[in-house]
Amino acid sequence: MKFGMNSLAWASPFTEPRKWFELAKGYGCDTFEVALEDFQTLDADEIGAAMEATGIEVHTVVGAHGETRDVSSDDPEIRESGIQYIKDMVDFCGRIGADVIAGPAYSAVGKARQQTPEEVARKWDLGVESLKVCADYAGERGVKLALEPLNRFETDFINTVEQGLELIGRIGYGNVGFLLDSFHMNIEENDIPAAIRLAGTKSKIYDFHSCANDRGTPGKDNFDWPAIVAALKDVGYDDYMHIESFTPDCVEIAKAASVWRPFSESPEAIARDGIPFLKSLFN
Repeated sequence: MKFGMNSLAWASPFTEPRKWFELAKGYGCDTFEVALEDFQTLDADEIGAAMEATGIEVHTVVGAHGETRDVSSDDPEIRESGIQYIKDMVDFCGRIGADVIAGPAYSAVGKARQQTPEEVARKWDLGVESLKVCADYAGERGVKLALEPLNRFETDFINTVEQGLELIGRIGYGNVGFLLDSFHMNIEENDIPAAIRLAGTKSKIYDFHSCANDRGTPGKDNFDWPAIVAALKDVGYDDYMHIESFTPDCVEIAKAASVWRPFSESPEAIARDGIPFLKSLFN
């Protein structure tokens, strides 16, 4: 298992990769997960140079799926914008050597409302149709899509592993699997280890987000981490474990994710305390 930070805990939008990679390295990180919020602030060559200088690896990126990037929207222009955004992420992965795009790519974060059965069916049809296009484009370029179930307050679409399995099955591409997140599973899954085992035996897990039940530091929470680790080992997952927290400055999703306050004494404390804790679980 390789351990790292998600950039949303420290900076939004992501800039100055050398600065953040050096900080992450100092706290024992192996990897860094970059949020591709705004391509105008991202320089692939600068990220590559920072990786080479620090030894930090970037295998995964995450999307910021706002209202204009909703691939299941009723508005065809918005759907096309969402598809193009995912394609742009795929292309950026090729430029920095990453091979996993993670996040709730099926909808806009914060889109949660009552719907009729007909509206639900149309949402599924549109989301599946759009993600097939994205999966095909990504697969041709060696990139995997890791879809993330979110809690009910952040999406009305995919909340559980079981729903995620249905979505992945309907998309039907071998490069589509899961990003699992301890925060969201704590709200939506009755048994987190069982949900991990279901995801890992029925599909593929490409990424894992670890944070406390309040989105803060792993270990300072109410989770049964040894049981979570046992489930990950049972399904043979040993790729990436990233701490995902948020700075309140994250304009794209702060409101949708209800990020109103800091989650630790400082952003750096999340890595300082969280990375050693996670590593200790796998020793």
